[in-house]
Amino acid sequence: MLTEEARGLGFDVTGVEPGGVSIAGDWSEVWRANLELRGATRVLVRIGEFMAFHLAQLDKRARKFPWGDVLRADVPVRVDVATSRKSKIYHAGAATQRIEAALREEAGLTIAADAPVILKVRIDDNRVTVSVDTSGDPLHKRGHKPAVGKAPMRETLAAMFLRQCGFDGSAPMFDPMCGSGTFVIEAAEIACGLQPGRSRAFGFEHLTTYNPNAEALRRSDRLRRAQVKFFGSDRDAGVIDMAQTNAARAGVDDLVTFTVANSGEATPPEGPPGLVIINPPYGARIGDKKALYPVYGRLGQVLLERFSGWRVGIVTSEGSLAKTTGLPFLPDGPSIAHGGLRVRLYRTDPLP
Repeated sequence: MLTEEARGLGFDVTGVEPGGVSIAGDWSEVWRANLELRGATRVLVRIGEFMAFHLAQLDKRARKFPWGDVLRADVPVRVDVATSRKSKIYHAGAATQRIEAALREEAGLTIAADAPVILKVRIDDNRVTVSVDTSGDPLHKRGHKPAVGKAPMRETLAAMFLRQCGFDGSAPMFDPMCGSGTFVIEAAEIACGLQPGRSRAFGFEHLTTYNPNAEALRRSDRLRRAQVKFFGSDRDAGVIDMAQTNAARAGVDDLVTFTVANSGEATPPEGPPGLVIINPPYGARIGDKKALYPVYGRLGQVLLERFSGWRVGIVTSEGSLAKTTGLPFLPDGPSIAHGGLRVRLYRTDPLP
């Protein structure tokens, strides 16, 4: 899904691997990726690599590395090292010490746990790959959603699940367990072409490569006019207040409607059919799984009886709960890491 999104935004995708998508480009593409990609957790820039077969060699080559090409002497950094057993250097702590010493003694940098710039160093098969995290805070922190409920769906995941459902903003969307409104707000932003990173700061602003002209890439306006509206409901009046606050801060409150209602009594909004997408409780962290079977069963009954023509997407870690809905799901998609669990999107075609 992320590859598809990146290509759709005009990025030069050069590789796809578990956990990541590689793109090629100059620093303006780095800035644009942070501002425009909805599904990425962070944007790392590979700034160099070298071979090292023991700690002394790592120390020597780290001291010769051109840190000043990217890192500013007046900005503290943090070093995160990951090693693999395929490398002769396998002790991440010892490797971190050598790299930090090189940064302090050769580049005059300060090391700090709360630094605004993070170096990601991976030692795999004796190859040391050095990357800089240009995002800072993870990209699901859009900068305009202060209020969250229990077990929230990250915005980045929500955007990719919407894409997996074929959502492009041209049809309405309804979430009958909307919590603080993540799916609904993401859907509205997608529909009108708002940049996900328009309201926040980034790590790349602290690098030598940053050009203030990058601000010209930041857009707070809508690219297009949304033709439909987006709806959410929840039985908790408190989280509905949160959702309305979040929508207003995101600047999409004119496109969304939130109501207090039980999911078991959901009715379709007026207008054409679209997508129902839900992130219900799984029972693993919130509540008891056994108590959720009737909830899923009732939800499936309501959708089948009232939502003819609507497509459905349900995110859950429990396939048995999804099956309890009785919905005609398409073949399973991939499982995704979410909050310490593996979740999956269960999708349908338009309901009969």
